[in-house]
Amino acid sequence: MCDSFVTITDQGVMFAKNSDRDPNESQVLQWVEAADHQPRDRVTCTWIDIPQVARTHAMVVSRPWWMWGAEMGANEHGVVIGNEAVFTRGSSEEKALLGMDLVRLGLERATTAEGAVGVIVELLERHGQGGPCSHEHPRFTYDSSFLVADPAGAFVLETAGRRWATEHVTGPGRSISNGLSIPPFAKAHGSRVRTWVAAASARRRLTEPRACRATGPADLMAALRDHGGTPSPRWSAFHGGLVAPCVHAGGVLVSSQTTASWVSDLRDGPSHWATATSAPCTSLFKPVEVGTPVDLGPLPTDFFDGWTTWWRHELLHRTTMADHGTLLPRYQHARARTESRWLADPPSSRSAFREADQLELQWAADVSSAHLPDGRPTWVRRSWERIDRAAHIDKELDK
Repeated sequence: MCDSFVTITDQGVMFAKNSDRDPNESQVLQWVEAADHQPRDRVTCTWIDIPQVARTHAMVVSRPWWMWGAEMGANEHGVVIGNEAVFTRGSSEEKALLGMDLVRLGLERATTAEGAVGVIVELLERHGQGGPCSHEHPRFTYDSSFLVADPAGAFVLETAGRRWATEHVTGPGRSISNGLSIPPFAKAHGSRVRTWVAAASARRRLTEPRACRATGPADLMAALRDHGGTPSPRWSAFHGGLVAPCVHAGGVLVSSQTTASWVSDLRDGPSHWATATSAPCTSLFKPVEVGTPVDLGPLPTDFFDGWTTWWRHELLHRTTMADHGTLLPRYQHARARTESRWLADPPSSRSAFREADQLELQWAADVSSAHLPDGRPTWVRRSWERIDRAAHIDKELDK
C-alpha cells in the first residue's frame, strides 16, 4: 500500500511518496551509474530478464531489499516516479515484470516524464506484469499505477494487466493511492472490494487537498507524516493504520507499514529528500543526490542488523510506537529544527546521514529510558510481538 502526490506550481513540480509494505521488509537506497550496453545485452529484473537498451541513465532509487525494481526514485534528468499497488479484476501470479521493475526501467531509459510513460507502456504491452509482489506473502499479487513527474509536468498512468490509461496532471495537486482513480478505467477494471480493504479513498481525501495547498518540500513532508488530523495514529482492527498516509502496521487483516518516504522539489534544479528508514513521523528526511552515493552499511534483509541504517532506525521507531503520543514529542521538535536547517541550507548527503544517525541513536536511547508500557490496542501489541520475533529484534527492544 502506498500514497503518491504532486503539486503543480508556476515554477515547476513537487513530488512526494510514502512506500507502504510489510513491516520487516527493509528498504535500501541504491545509486546506479549511467552505463552503455552492448546490442545483445539483457537486464535481469525481479522475475524475468528482458533486452537491455544501448544507454541507461544514472539514478538513485529506494527499493525493497529483495527485488530488482524500485518503489520510487529519480534520475539524472530530473524524472521522478512512484508506483502504487492497485487491485483489479485480473492481476496475475504468472511471473512477468512487476510495477516496481517498471519504475526502475522508466528511470533508467527516459529523459522526460512523458518519455517515461512511453517506456512503461511499451514494456507493459510487450512483457506484461505479474508475479509475487511480497517476500513475506509470495501469493500476494497486484497491478500498478504510477505518478511520473519532471520539472515541466506530471502524468498519472494506471494499469490492469496489459491495459492502461493516462492522465496529464493540470494541478494544482493530484494524488494516487491503492485504487484506480481515472474514472472510466476504474469502472471498467477496478476491484471494489479489494480497493475498499486498502482504504485508498480515505487516504486520497487527505493527500490531494494537502498536495493542492503545498508551497514547499516541508509541506509535503508534513503531508506524508499525516495521521489523519490527529497527532498520533488511529487504529482500526481491520485496516490497521491504513486510514492515513503515515501508515503504521497493526491490523488483523491488513498490516502494512510505511517503510520508506521520498520528496522531490523539481522547481529550481531538482533536489531530493529521502528517509531511507520507515515511519516518516519518526524519521528525518535527508538530502540525496543522484550522482553522490552514501554508504548506508550492508544490504539489509528482513532480519535485524544494527549495522544497517534501516534496521538501526527501527530501534527508535518501534520503541516510540509503544506510546507514540508521549514519546514522539521528546524528539519531534529537534527533528523539525534539523530538517528546517537542512532545507534552508542543504548539507552534503554524507554529512546529513551521519548527523541523522547520531541524532537518532540519542533519541532511541532517550525514549528507551522512559520504560513506558505499551499503550496500543491489544490486537496491535500482539501483531507487533509477532513482527518483532520474526525479525529477531524483540530481544534488542527489551534491553
